[in-house]
Amino acid sequence: MKYLIKLLVFFISLNSVAQEGIVLDKVIGVVGNEIATKSELEAKYSAFISQGMPINDNTRCEILEDILYSKMLLNQAKLDSVEVSDSQVESELDRRLRYYIAQFGSEEELEAYYKKPLVKLKDDLRESLKETMLMQSMQGNIASDISVTPEEVKNYYKSIPEDSLPLVNAEVEIAQIVINASTSMKSINAVKEKLREYKKRVGEGEKFSTLAVLYSEDQGSAVKGGEIGFVGKAEVEPEFSAAAFKLKAGNVSPIVKTRFGYHIIQMIERRGTKVNVRHILLKPKQDASSFEKAKVKLDSIASLIEKDSITFEFAAKKYSDDDETKKNGGIIVNQFTAASMTAMDDLDPSLFFVIDKMEVNEISQPVRVQDPRKSPGYRIIKVNKRTTPHRASLERDYQRIKSAALAEREQEVLQNWMSEAVERTYIKLDEEFTKGCDFIQPWIKNNN
Repeated sequence: MKYLIKLLVFFISLNSVAQEGIVLDKVIGVVGNEIATKSELEAKYSAFISQGMPINDNTRCEILEDILYSKMLLNQAKLDSVEVSDSQVESELDRRLRYYIAQFGSEEELEAYYKKPLVKLKDDLRESLKETMLMQSMQGNIASDISVTPEEVKNYYKSIPEDSLPLVNAEVEIAQIVINASTSMKSINAVKEKLREYKKRVGEGEKFSTLAVLYSEDQGSAVKGGEIGFVGKAEVEPEFSAAAFKLKAGNVSPIVKTRFGYHIIQMIERRGTKVNVRHILLKPKQDASSFEKAKVKLDSIASLIEKDSITFEFAAKKYSDDDETKKNGGIIVNQFTAASMTAMDDLDPSLFFVIDKMEVNEISQPVRVQDPRKSPGYRIIKVNKRTTPHRASLERDYQRIKSAALAEREQEVLQNWMSEAVERTYIKLDEEFTKGCDFIQPWIKNNN
């Protein structure tokens, strides 16, 4: 169970949040300038069990050793002045939460499971994620010069018994071209007029929160009177942030446009670098003709591609309205792994049912964009690559096997580094939690 943090850290973080208030705290170990606590051990042990992992007599000790590994890496990262910026943390936090929202089905389902609003979940996870990113950076520094040759990859593959070769799930690489349905000025002006009316009504004494419940199209915050909780500048859309941070308590902003629609914002409270605000969101509606125009345009693009006048990749870069995918030829990147291939089981259902029966290089008919976070419109999907479930082989899975060989080599280097670090670092452990433990590293021998 070497370096468990590398594999399970975010699941553990989420489940640790769910365990708040259950475990009484106690310092059970000191590694350099970092401390390990009983609550940390118990939360990670509970998370481990909840994921259905096999348990044995040494499991708690293995989890404790993973915690000690993490403290050693964190201690060294701080000694070496390794830095992770706030913007990097926010970007990674948002990326991971988007993945888990997709797994749960919606923000509401995620919030219901952890019994907390998304903003509170982010607040709870932010510091632990920053520490995790520091540890990962430190690991990267230690193993920065590690590489494997093709011969080493081949030898690694041969060392795996045939019946132990992993089963690789069916995966696909897909690309898209998106055309948004246009919004008429009449619809935009109608939304703006409503927001001006709501702002006027607040000025005349009506509660902003009541209007938000009645009219806001942000379902997550509307039920809370439009309140989004304390956020920093980097946690919301730039236009939203610029308007919100100018406000004084009780004041209402002018109309603000973001990629989600049009807002008015009311300041509730400012605390240091964060603000708590309410907002009302309205989205201009597209009429049927604008959807039809988007569909016709996609049909025209698909026709050019089928005639080999242009490639799908070129068309995506030139015509697609989706900024996240157009720059890389329309390829939809796996949200969690950042790879181009995605397991079929991990696909959003709206994509799965479109491509399930499609062949490689086949292009779909225009289909409606179903993601509420995206602008409404149509898209066409192309299947670039597809694999079937199979035992890993050098021919089909060279990059995957190379990554595994490299990971094993990195683990060897990290273990060697850790052995040296244990020898030179102050370590103090509570004997109550180390009795009978079978550790990989000599933590007890060096218990000063």
